[in-house]
Amino acid sequence: MRTASLLYAAGLLVTAVTADFDGNLNYASPSRRHARLGINVPLVKRRSTKRGTIPIAPAQLKFTHGVASGDPWPESVILWTRIAPSSKSDESTKVVDGTAPLYNHETERYIKADPNPICLEWNVYDSKPTRLKERSVANGRAYTTSDIDYTVKVEAKGLKPLTTYYYRFEVCDSDNKSPLGRTKTAPKADDDVSDLSFAVFSCSNYRYFNVYGNAARKDEHDYVIHLGDYIYETGRDGERATKPATTIFTLHDYRTRHGQYRSDPDLQLLSQNSPWIATWDDHEFADNGYRDGFSGMNNTEESFLNDGPRVSVDTRKVNAVRAYFEWMPIRQTDLDDGLRVWRSFQMGKLLDLIILDTRNYDRSITSLGK
Repeated sequence: MRTASLLYAAGLLVTAVTADFDGNLNYASPSRRHARLGINVPLVKRRSTKRGTIPIAPAQLKFTHGVASGDPWPESVILWTRIAPSSKSDESTKVVDGTAPLYNHETERYIKADPNPICLEWNVYDSKPTRLKERSVANGRAYTTSDIDYTVKVEAKGLKPLTTYYYRFEVCDSDNKSPLGRTKTAPKADDDVSDLSFAVFSCSNYRYFNVYGNAARKDEHDYVIHLGDYIYETGRDGERATKPATTIFTLHDYRTRHGQYRSDPDLQLLSQNSPWIATWDDHEFADNGYRDGFSGMNNTEESFLNDGPRVSVDTRKVNAVRAYFEWMPIRQTDLDDGLRVWRSFQMGKLLDLIILDTRNYDRSITSLGK
């Protein structure tokens, strides 16, 4: 047993040296125009090859939040999962743990990021795979680390338009597999499509997600559209036991809240069996958000000191966008755009689906009442 463990550790060390993080879209910036919002991949690579790291065995890893797919194009689709030793979000983004006075660095406790990359293989099938038939039509390998909260997002390419596919992730060189997901590509722009069915949702405050489960079990739609308020940023309210318990501001906060929502079995089921097309509204950030702030918070020193845990509006928005990008099966936006989520999908000759952002991209003012 010790020999096998040593061989596995040696194998993972080689993996760490050769790990290519480009296959996981979550290391990139949510916007191609803002590359600095991406993860410092050279730093991740250097850290993962340091001596003394203890590899995580496949048996210790879990697909903590199921699988999902989204942003379907005629020849590709985004696939998502999370593989980690725990369902809890990584705490290294907290940086400071405790209640140290502002600008006091003497009592700060820094939490180191886990240096170990986790390797996943993914496969796409044109029919349900069985033990006798598991030939994939698209496949690849991706790595993840604590830097992106152990999330994995890949683009499966070379697919056929308006076609149902099945997909699955598995830990490299092991039998540890994710649930089997199902997705569907979009039709080509010039396809004569007679009808398509969409399941449409919005304003989904945790925890009663029966409607997700009903749609998943009826299974009468082609695609899921979420119009925004996929999560709510507010803290515990009556019977809503949120994680974290308070209003969210930091990257760790937003990641934790996304993780709590995606732990719901009905949301997992709908995500597992349908491709999603999603946009945000205000509560993915904060109530009554607009281009320059929120109704209860703005970019002034007074607001910085009094309206939250010493987090600026801009930093809070970046935290929200980074977590949304990591936890949702969504693509990067176009090259020449700023921080935005609005985009369009041409569903054959039947319709043009335009996904809007009416809040954060360019709304100059909103209701400012607290």
